[in-house]
Amino acid sequence: MISTYLSHCNLSISESAVAAQLTELDAYLDTHRFDARWSYQIPELGEGGSCSLFGHLQDAPFLLTDYVCQNSECEHQLSRLQTIAEYVKSSTGVDWFGIYQARPADGIQQLLKLAYYGAPSRPLFPITDAFAATSNNIQTYLSEQARVINNIPDYVAKGGEYYTCDPKVQSEVCLPLLDRQGQCFGIIDAEAFEQECFDEYKLAVLVAACIRTIEYLPS
Repeated sequence: MISTYLSHCNLSISESAVAAQLTELDAYLDTHRFDARWSYQIPELGEGGSCSLFGHLQDAPFLLTDYVCQNSECEHQLSRLQTIAEYVKSSTGVDWFGIYQARPADGIQQLLKLAYYGAPSRPLFPITDAFAATSNNIQTYLSEQARVINNIPDYVAKGGEYYTCDPKVQSEVCLPLLDRQGQCFGIIDAEAFEQECFDEYKLAVLVAACIRTIEYLPS
């Protein structure tokens, strides 16, 4: 699974490093449990809903119960996903991390945020070619390729399109969530307030998170 994932995503990191992180993650899942986040605060969206207005929160929380059935099985799955998110936090120290699943939402297919830690952020990303023009999340999902940007100001200065949610973010990684057959079911997104944050160790943690996350996505 590790070799297939790395090859599919075109990631040049050590399989043994990922295997070591999978072992650490499994041990963490055996000994930790964090509650599912069934609601969370989200930012206001700009004109046309294209961007988030950082620092301006909507009055009403986003209700995950509007999109995912709140039964015991989903409770367990979302708890596991939140625990994976907390493992990434404790292992890497990155400033933001989120797990998204592709699901029908509001009449179209979107990436829905199921678990995360960090500042409030957009809960849904439309899976469209138009949105992919500026969104690393959607580009990663559609291409099924890893996107590692370790210097966002330099990337933008060279003409790269970038969706800004939090202006403090200086580096970002998006990875696809792939099953054993290579089908993509969503993405993970990690962000840091420093440049050149994502070394091989942190990437190995994130790949391990992807491999375990696919087992807990709700139906």
